Amino acid sequence: MLFLCSFFTSYQNSGGTFIFGLDENSGFAKVGVYDAQDLQKKVMEYCEQMTPVVRPVFTVCDEDGLVFVSAEIPPVDIADRPCFKTAKGRLRGSYVRVGDADKPMTEYEVYSYEAFRKKYRDDIRSVTGVTINALDSNKLDEYLSRKRNDRPNLALLSLEQQYEFTGITRENQVTLAALLLFGIYLQGFFPQLGIIVTCVPGLETGDVDLNGNRFTDTKRIEGTLSDMLDDALSFVRKNMRTATKIDKETGIRIDLPQYPMDAVREAVLNALIHRDYSFHTEGMPIQLVMYSDRMEITNPGGLYGRLTVDQLGQAQPDTRNPVLVTAMETLGKAENRYSRIPTIRYAMKKQSLPEPVFVDSRGDFKVVLYHKPEIVQKQMPAFSDEPFADIQDEKGLLDFCRTPRSRNEIIGYLGISSGQYALRRYLNPLIEAGAIRLMRPDTPRSPKQEYVTVDR
Repeated sequence: MLFLCSFFTSYQNSGGTFIFGLDENSGFAKVGVYDAQDLQKKVMEYCEQMTPVVRPVFTVCDEDGLVFVSAEIPPVDIADRPCFKTAKGRLRGSYVRVGDADKPMTEYEVYSYEAFRKKYRDDIRSVTGVTINALDSNKLDEYLSRKRNDRPNLALLSLEQQYEFTGITRENQVTLAALLLFGIYLQGFFPQLGIIVTCVPGLETGDVDLNGNRFTDTKRIEGTLSDMLDDALSFVRKNMRTATKIDKETGIRIDLPQYPMDAVREAVLNALIHRDYSFHTEGMPIQLVMYSDRMEITNPGGLYGRLTVDQLGQAQPDTRNPVLVTAMETLGKAENRYSRIPTIRYAMKKQSLPEPVFVDSRGDFKVVLYHKPEIVQKQMPAFSDEPFADIQDEKGLLDFCRTPRSRNEIIGYLGISSGQYALRRYLNPLIEAGAIRLMRPDTPRSPKQEYVTVDR
């Protein structure tokens, strides 16, 4: 009965079915049950020890003179989760299924269900010790002016009442939402409520580039939600590669970025306004990592409420942070029309890139955007007769390296004080594109390494 116990207390979206009468240790050989009625009675006794009580549906069948029993376990509504053993209590008696094992739920995993069930409003929780002076008065006044234009009755209220009705204050205390939207320095109160952006020169964290760097660029982005959105997009533009083609007939330049910025913007905005802002996660920043083949944007807190990954963009979701969502709409940063996921999908499809991948867990939510260099190349017919016309080479390294050059020679030619930055910014992209090759490919970090342009 231990296996039955662990199942009932686990987090399950769709319930499941137990089959009694198979011996798992013998390759699930058919052995039958000792007494079908007694088995059902004991299962029911255990089910009644759960909160909420579980009501299994039994089926009994005979085969080859053996009796088998199945117990179909219905799913538990999300408003009643987690299902736990009453005697142990919700925190100690709740489990989550991980592979073939059952692991105790973390305090946060239990809290996430409770937050939905009790409709906690963590985005407007009061921040002790913070006054209205911690907010940018100009931005706040502009926001309230916009709100009053949309809702004339709001102007009839006192300023203090306007603060309360728009979520700026709660019981006369400044809210977290107010700091997120208009804080002069949000991270002075919540140092980790930012975005960590990183470029990794390989497929996994820990990979290094030709110069031994684990990160080609990294930064901690701070400020208000609007500031962080703009700065994150700037970081992506700076670090992603953009191919260019010139139409020979029209002379029009066409830029083909690795990732469509519409998709990136919606993914980052989604992370900022839908992340969990409870005290459980206030020490967890959003992570944006650019790998050589993909970008991952991860925010604390999984999908909220009843929404599942396969329903994204198709069903109206429950909203974890309604004040933040409506405020960003008023500020012109979000549409609040449940179009964010469809926009990401459409932007990727329009650029012939793979479908975005969405990964949900109780602890976080991740958006993965892949790029395909080979697809970019197919979209870039050689309209120019010049070799490598479709590759960015603003410093003329392809001509300079027609004669093999050392790192120091290239750094001197580029004339940039930071040698590592010069190589990372201008040389490495040409190596990755196959336009420049290493003279000593078996020893890429050799001090005698030289680089030469590939003939076409």
